[in-house]
Amino acid sequence: MITYFNIIPLLLLSLQIPATAILLSRLLKGPGRYPPLQPQQPTPEIYGSVSVVVPTLNEALRITPLLTGLSQQKEEVREIIVVDSRSTDGTADIVKSFQKQDSRFRVITDDPLPKNWVGRPWALHNGFLFTSEDSEWFLGMDADVQPHPGLIASLVKTAIAQKYDLVSLSPQFILKYPGECWLQPALLMTLLYRFDPTGIYTEAPERVMANGQCFLCKRSVLQSVEGYTSAKSSFCDDVTLARYIASQGFKVGFLDGAKLLKVRMYEGALETWKEWGRSLDLKDASTPAQTWSDIWLLTSVQGLPLIIVLPSLLNIPTYPSISFVLLALNMFLLVIRFALLLAIAPSYDRKNAKGGWLFWLSPLADILAVIRIFLSALRKPKEWRGRTYS
Repeated sequence: MITYFNIIPLLLLSLQIPATAILLSRLLKGPGRYPPLQPQQPTPEIYGSVSVVVPTLNEALRITPLLTGLSQQKEEVREIIVVDSRSTDGTADIVKSFQKQDSRFRVITDDPLPKNWVGRPWALHNGFLFTSEDSEWFLGMDADVQPHPGLIASLVKTAIAQKYDLVSLSPQFILKYPGECWLQPALLMTLLYRFDPTGIYTEAPERVMANGQCFLCKRSVLQSVEGYTSAKSSFCDDVTLARYIASQGFKVGFLDGAKLLKVRMYEGALETWKEWGRSLDLKDASTPAQTWSDIWLLTSVQGLPLIIVLPSLLNIPTYPSISFVLLALNMFLLVIRFALLLAIAPSYDRKNAKGGWLFWLSPLADILAVIRIFLSALRKPKEWRGRTYS
């Protein structure tokens, strides 16, 4: 018999059971994923095949590790074009100092930002237009990336072997401060719940995932879709462009690159919440139905379990009931959550982090992560990387 006290558990179960089924269907693909990429040496068939493009706007404080890492890439790199959007902090001067030692580097300034364009895709689009026609591959990289030697050769060889037209990599994240050690893994987990594991090829364009921090695409493919035009107004231009390219029949992949590159995205929990949270909902690359379906999923399998389990542990039902089933389901979801936390641990560099142990308490930040996705889905960003948009 359904009573008043069973209504809420029944409603929660009706939300969580189908969401859990979707989550399990994705996680069960994990054992079949393509293994993490390893550094490789270039061979003659890929010499001079890659043009690297880096968009910058006041990146002087963090661009040096990127430039150092790019200078260590070998004959596969034809040119390294840094597109500077009129930085005022000496970013261009740092690039020019590298140019003196390595002629592959050059700096260009993009044209004034047109209406309806976001700064990052505009800079990348300008850089693409200046790449050599003799390059087979376009590689977009962000200023916060720290590449390992052998990154680009490995990426290109893998793309050729797996017949990818576009492939991007997930990095290893560098954590430094207690707040971000606690919050950032919870935000990252929202992506793990919404998409197939890295290394699983996804045929449905609307479920394609990408990372613009290391984004390799055949130059001919990018030319056929008119560069970054399809993602010009997107605050998640990497995913928007990747999904558009996939919808045109090209093969798009997303692989584990934790052994090939590190990134230092944001300084502290507040900046992580503000900057990464603005685009993490991926609404610019998704339909409204898809966005809100993902929020339902995240609420059900990531946001609710701790809220349900902790109070229930104070009053565990002593006989089978709907409440007991609800408790068992959410304890199962928590087991999954901590197993995933263990699985993503190699994706984090916490060697020099203060309070690095807070990484293991990141499930306590899950409800905040879901709230951040929800808030981001409600409104379009008005500020991004030093620019204000109407």
